[in-house]
Amino acid sequence: MKAQMKNTRFIFVMGGVLSGLGKGIATSSIAKLLQSRGFNVTAMKIDPYINVDAGTMNPTEHGEAFVTCDGLETDQDVGNYERFLDIELKRDNYMTQGMVWKAVIERERNLEYKGKCVQPWHHIPEEIIHRIKNVGKKSKADFVLVEIGGTVGEYENLIFLEAGRRMRISMPGQVLFAMVSYLPVPSKTGEMKTKPTQTAVQTLNAAGIQPDFILTRSLNELDDKRKEKISLHCSVGIDDIISSHDVDSIYEIPSIYQKQGFDNRILEKFNLKAKKGNLNTWNKRLVDTPRNAKKVIKIGMVGKYFATGDFTLSDSYISVIESLKAAVWAHNAKAEFTWINSEKFEKHSAKVEELNNYDAIVVPGGFGERGVEGIIKAIKYTRENNIPYLGLCYGMQLATIEFARNVAGIKDANTTEIKPNVNNPVIDVMEEQKKKLATSDYGGTMRLGNYNCVLSSKTHVAGLYDKKNIIERHRHRYEFNNKYRKKLEKAGLVIAGINPKQDLVEIIELPVSEHPYFVGVQFHPEFKSRPMRPHPVFVGLIKAALDK
Repeated sequence: MKAQMKNTRFIFVMGGVLSGLGKGIATSSIAKLLQSRGFNVTAMKIDPYINVDAGTMNPTEHGEAFVTCDGLETDQDVGNYERFLDIELKRDNYMTQGMVWKAVIERERNLEYKGKCVQPWHHIPEEIIHRIKNVGKKSKADFVLVEIGGTVGEYENLIFLEAGRRMRISMPGQVLFAMVSYLPVPSKTGEMKTKPTQTAVQTLNAAGIQPDFILTRSLNELDDKRKEKISLHCSVGIDDIISSHDVDSIYEIPSIYQKQGFDNRILEKFNLKAKKGNLNTWNKRLVDTPRNAKKVIKIGMVGKYFATGDFTLSDSYISVIESLKAAVWAHNAKAEFTWINSEKFEKHSAKVEELNNYDAIVVPGGFGERGVEGIIKAIKYTRENNIPYLGLCYGMQLATIEFARNVAGIKDANTTEIKPNVNNPVIDVMEEQKKKLATSDYGGTMRLGNYNCVLSSKTHVAGLYDKKNIIERHRHRYEFNNKYRKKLEKAGLVIAGINPKQDLVEIIELPVSEHPYFVGVQFHPEFKSRPMRPHPVFVGLIKAALDK
């Protein structure tokens, strides 16, 4: 391990002033830049929450939970890392405070500390450092990007900063720190202010860390005067202050960094040389296409996690959104999204006919009863009016219920998630999940991660993939009830994909002769879709929308 660690460099990315600055995108963009220079790069996210994983966090507060291939529910930034780097990350690439404390306490209970007094300021950073180094060792990475959630000065992430400080001391020449900080422009003064960044750096200094880079987030590009001021007061070289102003697409950020020589400065500090970076293909597809495309695909997102007060929280479905964008760009078009709160269809404040305004309708995953009948109304309308439809996880289950009610004649069809004692549970809790629900064993216990699926021949979906046996990522407790399978198939529903081991229905669809694109998948294809390699079911939806 020691030999490997000599060849691995670590870059910590943390935030100052306020949260939501885009530390995840900054981390992903730095990683992409270094990858473009020929290095093996990986990334990991540290969340300061006591939650053991992200699965129990409310999506309207924290955004979506991204699931790794080996079944850990993580922060959405792990999804950004996978999309930017086009790699699969595992549970080691995510860490929470709860996860760390749980491991240390379990080790103490097992006498693995050999009777020592277990201390927060000693043994917790020790565990954190072990996990960070382990990511570098397992991935054999040249660079490990480590994003620390929250902002400097918060008590809950101080112990992670301490771990980084100790790594820099014990691994000289192998650790750098980059702080993402906000520069506000008060409307009444019209001047970009550096004082919040100065204060954030002072707070970071108080934790024993001097940043090597400051990434400035602001409405406009940073000017030389502001750079000089930050450099003077924060003891950071002018060339190490990187401007990161607001842009239309997150995929522009690597090029913005590259133009300022950010990657070269990193390599200089680590005394490394590399080939010249090439982002031409990346920029052509992900920057030029959405900027210049003439065709516009209007996509209606029907769900219930969109509203938080007077604001719309698109982060609830960030992976779905990015997957749809990628599929649209692959067809040389650009996407226009509308968030449709399904509850308004239930309250009759809007007519379901408004769905005619969209080229495609998507129902993403979700949980619970709220807004469900409105979603079912929307699904019925898309089915009857030939609007291309894609249902993901819960969207697949609700499409099954809608078909059962309105085509197969099972009027009271429902899911036991909503009505445990329903007479016709066409969607039912998985057998393995019943004991877990009975004992309130919720954390990390769903059907999670990669599972096999065998595609049925001559189906619409089979034509989208280039192979019959596929692997997809899951996150659910409820499933298609096989007791109703024959009856629904007889009524015209096509079972297009099956998990062979458990005989679980993974994909449903309607024949192309009856509908241009009506597909529901039990898995989450958004977790495997990539900007340069959009997932087949999203590509199929957009093709149908264009044909329509």
